[in-house]
Amino acid sequence: MNQITTCSFFKVKGFSDKWWAFKQMKKGYNSLKDVPGLAFYKLLGSGGKNGFSSIPNFGTYVLFCVWESEEYARGFFKENPLYEVYQKRSIENFTAYLNAAESHGSWDGVQPFIKSSTMEPNKPVVVLTRARIHFNKLWSFWSKVGKVSRSLESYDGLELSIGVGEWPLIQQATLSFWSTQAEMLDYAYKNKRHKEVILLTKKLNWYKEEMFARFVPYKFEGVWLGKNINEILSKEEKDSIGA
Repeated sequence: MNQITTCSFFKVKGFSDKWWAFKQMKKGYNSLKDVPGLAFYKLLGSGGKNGFSSIPNFGTYVLFCVWESEEYARGFFKENPLYEVYQKRSIENFTAYLNAAESHGSWDGVQPFIKSSTMEPNKPVVVLTRARIHFNKLWSFWSKVGKVSRSLESYDGLELSIGVGEWPLIQQATLSFWSTQAEMLDYAYKNKRHKEVILLTKKLNWYKEEMFARFVPYKFEGVWLGKNINEILSKEEKDSIGA
């Protein structure tokens, strides 16, 4: 069996559904702890504005899962009661299926990913960056990252992006979907704003813990921004996933 990772995105509307989804960030863990084949999982909220912000977006949530195999994931999406409620309460949702290509660091003390794929320069890639910020570094961090987030908005090759996290302000992550590895690397190593923050990260010691991972996506299912998710990604639109 080959490990896979899935990211399920849910957009909710109305106070009742937003409040329910918000509560699942804590309550939902009890419903997931005994799911067969589920090796690692996180229930994540999102940031407002352009998707990466200290201000929460109560309308978008993410279920991030690492599975022992796709067969287990399929069983979950077909039969799990919590996932069924997420679908019923969301106005639209989609799931990305991913194979890990490389990773370093840890997430809550765990390295959850097993490499099962290799990136290619002209093929799509999904990037996860996640960090736990030192409490006494919060102001310094948030005063700088906004410029980097804005620099992503119109960058060539970026299809979708969102800032997510387990806890507002302190535990933050970014999920970004790129048309090609080459375009992602161009941003990572040539974008001025991004390079500045990488240097500041080392200089100012913002993070108590960090995780960086790249994935090769092999399947997408669902609807987002009113369209089939495959249609959005194939057209390389510059929409924000958290819009």
